Amino acid sequence: MADINPQVITAAELADRVPDIVIITGMSGSGRTQALHVFEDMGYFCIDNLPPSLVLQLAQLVGINTGVGRHLAVTSDLRSQGLFDELLDTIQNLRAHEMSCKVVFLEASDEVLIRRYSENRRRHPLAKPGDTTADAIQRERTQLAEVRDHADMIIDTSRLKVAALRAKLRMAFSELTDQQLMDVQVFSFGFKHGMPVEADILIDVRFLPNPFYDPEMRKLTGLDEKVSRFVLEHPNTQAFWTAWRQLLDAVMPGYVAEGKPQLSIAVGCTGGQHRSVAIAEATARYLERQQYHVTISHRDLPRANMTASGEAH
Repeated sequence: MADINPQVITAAELADRVPDIVIITGMSGSGRTQALHVFEDMGYFCIDNLPPSLVLQLAQLVGINTGVGRHLAVTSDLRSQGLFDELLDTIQNLRAHEMSCKVVFLEASDEVLIRRYSENRRRHPLAKPGDTTADAIQRERTQLAEVRDHADMIIDTSRLKVAALRAKLRMAFSELTDQQLMDVQVFSFGFKHGMPVEADILIDVRFLPNPFYDPEMRKLTGLDEKVSRFVLEHPNTQAFWTAWRQLLDAVMPGYVAEGKPQLSIAVGCTGGQHRSVAIAEATARYLERQQYHVTISHRDLPRANMTASGEAH
């Protein structure tokens, strides 16, 4: 089983490498559910504990390999009897229908699996009356030996943190870069309308020059070029903008490395009409140039000009 080269891969190469369908199997307690969550975050259509014999039917139902760019990930375990024979038949059927498939096998040491079942106070799904957890684990390991031998990727999760598991699966099965996998939401708001509780990063730009005090810009917003240029080209803003970009450059890679699926950046001024809007728009454009997947919104912009004209924004 060849290692994946960590060098930079183009989008076309990523798309060509990623299979249509991933079947996740392996030892009970080894992290199959956590792995499936990673595939969900990557945009796969995901089903837990699906018998392999139903994979082709499901793939056809949800339109896998129909040009829509969708992928499927499923987990299968020994609760599906005859797992190995079903897997072989499934892979052959998928290939006959021009669908590519990879099998990911998760495992862990007996000691780690026993500890996980003890901590979760769960009974091993294959345990028979009178069995210890160790007995059930050994039986499952024996029955899965042939499946393991034919897996495309084997991951031992004994000492693997969830973030590391996520990184391995993303590297192997995502069409997107790490930056693109994180959904960055940038939005403006006005402090007088309440603090946003959902923000991961919040920046207060009320110290910047306020276009509100210019009668020609009072009824405009940060989306208007005149206001945007006033805010962004002011010397005070220039100094802030340099420091703000440096901060983003420092923290964003850390969030990506942590595998954070979503990051919310809030930019606030007094009313959410002028300064915060202009800075939020500039921030979104900057992050897009860094290849992040960014959405931009302005929470309080619909309130603009609805309050008393004498109240600063």
